[in-house]
Amino acid sequence: MSRIVLGVTGGVAAYKAVMLASRLRQSGHDVDVVLTPAAEAFLAPLSFSAVTNRRAYTDEGRFAADGQIVHVALAQGADLVVVAPATADFLAKAAHGIADGLLSTLLLAATCPVLLCPAMEDDMWAHPATQRAVALLRADGRALMQPAEGHLASGRRGAGRLPEPDAIAAEIERMLHPHDLSGVRLLVTAGPTREHIDPVRFVSNGSTGRMGIAVAQAARRAGAEVTLVIGPTELSVPDGVERVAVTSAAEMLDAVQRRFLEAHAFVATAAVADLRPREQFGRKVKKAEIGLEVAMERTEDILAWAGANRAPGQVLVGFAAETGDVASEARRKLLEKHCDLIVANDIGEPGSGFAVDTNRCLFVSREGERQVGPTSKREVGEEIVAFVAGRLGKR
Repeated sequence: MSRIVLGVTGGVAAYKAVMLASRLRQSGHDVDVVLTPAAEAFLAPLSFSAVTNRRAYTDEGRFAADGQIVHVALAQGADLVVVAPATADFLAKAAHGIADGLLSTLLLAATCPVLLCPAMEDDMWAHPATQRAVALLRADGRALMQPAEGHLASGRRGAGRLPEPDAIAAEIERMLHPHDLSGVRLLVTAGPTREHIDPVRFVSNGSTGRMGIAVAQAARRAGAEVTLVIGPTELSVPDGVERVAVTSAAEMLDAVQRRFLEAHAFVATAAVADLRPREQFGRKVKKAEIGLEVAMERTEDILAWAGANRAPGQVLVGFAAETGDVASEARRKLLEKHCDLIVANDIGEPGSGFAVDTNRCLFVSREGERQVGPTSKREVGEEIVAFVAGRLGKR
């Protein structure tokens, strides 16, 4: 994994930097934290050392006992420098090359990419002086995240909040990964569908959308424009991914059909309900009215429609959640639905299938078969994106 320098400047939002450092460490990155004197007024360096298992640096440690120049050593070994939060004061100094502390000096010495995450009051963010600094930094090749809107330290609401740690971590991953899919439009389906009997009762399954979200996130990190058509789920969609919320199989098919021909690749991870009630009530019906049998009909086969209507050069990836002979069912699906790849998994195995963060998959294509995992769904998503990139000649 990568080595990241995380700079923390003074502000109420500094507490989020501890969560960000922990999140990056859990993802396997080495994280060196540098605090400004103002940041130390809000947080102790020990808070960061505890979550990174590494020393946290302050201005008092600008020079090592052995004479090593700390800001040079940190800058030379970094794959990415992130400043979160970045105050208005720090942005102004960084824009004009003022090096009056360890973090600002390190920024001048860094030759790796730099990501700045501003956090301040909305009026301060909108001030012409701040926007001039932002323009200078962008002209120098520095990346900046837009502040989030919401409740501010003053009690007001506006654009100035530090983005949430997960959003910053996603942007970090995107910057660290090669943009193999830059300019590529990827369409992904995820989650379950619900086929309602009435406003309360429905036919569905245990899918949560985790796998499709992992694919969308990996593709976004690779530089793709991603649209995620997703059924009912409590999970959030990655930053920078277009979310199209649907409920039923018919709604999902309609959303896919509207966007399919514009997509360079389609990854169908959704667990679409195979059956729906033939009659759907607009009101909650009594148990006696439903009876013990509900007449059912088949829902639309979205993957089959995509396979029959794919354009030349378009990449199609389908999923097969099975029990029993997973491999033979994946081979059948690959041919019958005209896919480039089927990702099959045995949902009866522990740590594989719905509502878990891991998966154990069989990748079946015309070139052969290979096992992926057991591993995280994040890694499976990376593998799928790598397959798509290869098919599109992006690697």
